[in-house]
Order: sequence, then structure tokens, then C-alpha cells
Amino acid sequence: MAEKKPNAALRPIQGVRRSATPSGVTHVRTYQSGQYVVVGNHLAQHRELSLTAIGLATHILSVPEGTPVDIRSLAGRFPEGRERIASALRELEAYGYLARVREHTESGRLVTRTYVHHTPAPDVDAGSARSLRLAGRPPRTHDRRPPAGTDVQAAPEEDEQAPPQPSPKPEPPTPTTRASGPRDPRHDRAAALLAGLRRTDERLILSQRQVDRLAPAVAAWFEAGAAETVVHHALTAGLPVHMPHPAGVLAYRLDAMRPVSLPAGPLASQPTAKPVGATRRSDPLQNCDGCDRAFRAAAPGSCRDCRTARTVPGENVCVA
Repeated sequence: MAEKKPNAALRPIQGVRRSATPSGVTHVRTYQSGQYVVVGNHLAQHRELSLTAIGLATHILSVPEGTPVDIRSLAGRFPEGRERIASALRELEAYGYLARVREHTESGRLVTRTYVHHTPAPDVDAGSARSLRLAGRPPRTHDRRPPAGTDVQAAPEEDEQAPPQPSPKPEPPTPTTRASGPRDPRHDRAAALLAGLRRTDERLILSQRQVDRLAPAVAAWFEAGAAETVVHHALTAGLPVHMPHPAGVLAYRLDAMRPVSLPAGPLASQPTAKPVGATRRSDPLQNCDGCDRAFRAAAPGSCRDCRTARTVPGENVCVA
């Protein structure tokens, strides 16, 4: 009696050979007469580069010479965005696949030329490349060998690039790690002021990273002699109605409106200048005691002529 099978056998895919491996990738190879690019396994199977960097390097190798491969052009071509593309370009530079050089043309114009290497440049510092990888993303802890059943082999150049690690070493701190030591009290005041801005305007909600980035600028205001109320008013008064990036608005105001520092000491007192057009109040009219002539003086007495005549010997008569 024949054995019953609960499921029908799958029909083989036409034009695809049967694989002997139970799982993993199976290559479906097609002959290509042209329009292809040769990529070495040292790049396609690189253990340190990210998938974005490997894919970007493959695209750059496939385009003809003279094609713009700057960040703006690549961001308009792919959906990854400028930050991821810029990070991928830095990875390729660190591992010797890319070099961006500022050169002068024959007309004297300064341009940036991008040199792409089909094999890694021999003068690349492996230590700096590894430091870039550790600072950019956490190290991988899985097995470095490919999984069983895959039709992929590691490139022989890979073992030469990876530096030997006889013993585990502490990883360098990431850019967000703060150095240990005494904290500046002005930094704490600045961080508290920035975190409390949302009490005035609920749109001014900042992350810890944004607070740490803006705190030195606020501390510079404090160092210039500005009080917390002055800084708070400068950051919250007259904000735009449409504000998709509040941290950028605050950064601009802190830089553009920062006050100058106070002088070292008080300025010497200067004599007050007499206002232009101001006149001295006239003295009242007085009658001269000698000639009964009217003259202006602050107190009663003799006029000027009588006072002069008294100083001449032998003359007792006032000269009119």
C-alpha cells in the first residue's frame, strides 16, 4: 500500500537549478554581455563596513568618470538622507576605498575631486579606521564566520586588514560620553534653564543631547554677565508661529544675540558737559551804593565802576 503524503510536492521553478544545500543563499547566475561592474569580495564581504557604505561604494564603482558623487547629489539619488550618506563616505575614506582631495584647476578654481579605489589604498591606517567604526556604531559580537549552508566565502584580504587582538581591550568612549572631572556650575545652571523653557512654551521640549549641545552657549551668556531672566526672555520672546526645529531657533538666538562681556572695571567719571543751548540764570538787579545805578549781582553792593574807582588813589568820585 503506497504511503500517503498530506501535502503536494512543490513544483520546481523553471530555469533554476536544484540546490544541494538545505538553506541559505542559492545563486541564480545569468550571463551578462555588458553593463556590469566587477566588485571584489574584499569590499562586498567587508566585515567592518556598513551595508550602506558597501552599497554606496558599489554604486560609485558602477558610474562613469565625471559623475558627481558629492553628498548632495547622492542624497537626491537615494532615500538614505545626507547624514547616512556622509557617514558612509567617511567609512569608505577610513578604509582606503575613497579619497576626497581639494585641487586647483588650470583656471585657478578650487574643486573637490573624488578618487575611488577598486582595491583599498595601501597607506591607510588600520587603527584610525577601527577607531572610526567603534565611535560610529557598537562592535559586533556575533561569530565572524559565515553561517553554514551559504554559498559565500570570505576574501583573503580581510584577515590582513583586521588588526590582531590577543586580549580584549577597553573600547574608546563614544562622542556622547562625558569626561570625568569637576563639572562647571554654569553648565548645570544652563542645562536647568534650557530644560525649563517648555514651562513658558510647550514647543521648546529639548532632548538631553540638545541640552548638552546648547548649554555651553548659555554658559557664555552667563560669563558675559547676563542674568537668567535675560537669557530666558531672549530665548522665549517673539518666537515664530511655525517652528519645526526649536533647537535650531535657540542655537541661532544664542549666537546672534549674545551680549558683549562687561569691562574689567568701572570707567573713570567724566565731567558732565554743559548742554548745548543751556543758559545761566541771570542775577537780580541791584542799586549801586555809590552812584545809585542799577546793575546785576547776587547781593547788594557797588557796581563795577565804583569798585574800580575806589582802587585809584585820590579819586572819590564814581566815574559814570
